[in-house]
Amino acid sequence: MKKNISYLDSVHRDGRIWGLLICLLLFAFPVAVSVVFKAAPDARALLRGLFDTAPMYWAVGFIEMFTYVPMLGAGGTYLSFVTGNISNLKLPCAVDAMERANVKATSEEGEIISTIAIAVSSIVTTIIVILGVIFIIPLTPLLENPVLAPAFDMILPALFGALGVVFISKHPKLAAAPIILMLILFIFVPALNESTVGIMVPVGVIFTIIVARIMYKKGML
Repeated sequence: MKKNISYLDSVHRDGRIWGLLICLLLFAFPVAVSVVFKAAPDARALLRGLFDTAPMYWAVGFIEMFTYVPMLGAGGTYLSFVTGNISNLKLPCAVDAMERANVKATSEEGEIISTIAIAVSSIVTTIIVILGVIFIIPLTPLLENPVLAPAFDMILPALFGALGVVFISKHPKLAAAPIILMLILFIFVPALNESTVGIMVPVGVIFTIIVARIMYKKGML
């Protein structure tokens, strides 16, 4: 007799399976290229590069598990980790969808809404990338027009600004701490830039949790 499993159990089962498959595919491509073109990398140089960079990604990956799961839910987290571009695209889509549906990621409704939002954003992104590949040459003069360049540079700030207004207006006291921290870091630490967003998001979340705990203990929240 087939045993019925819950929705969350099926999410974790399928998430692990697809996560492992994606890992295999990611490794399969460079291996296939090396075999076909007989251009295997130098093993010593490869290991040296891994030892220099891998620990940072391990730490970030470990922290992101505790950062994104409460915000995206289990299904949304698995899907985001497989499709990528979490902080710039998947997280804003999921948060906005759950906000509009008035649900939390920790609820079953939030799990479903978050997963659907991330899935739809992944499909839309794929379609846009395909269209971009097809029309990149005829659209190049338009995209490189200096008049439109400032608008393209402001797309992500405008997106996060709109989301920020919603959440900051709800919890202004709590939002002040991470805003001040990030302003100080990005202004006075030149090494921080858009490529470090993946690292700074977990840092900001942990800092906010600590500040929120202190403010709650002191009766400020």
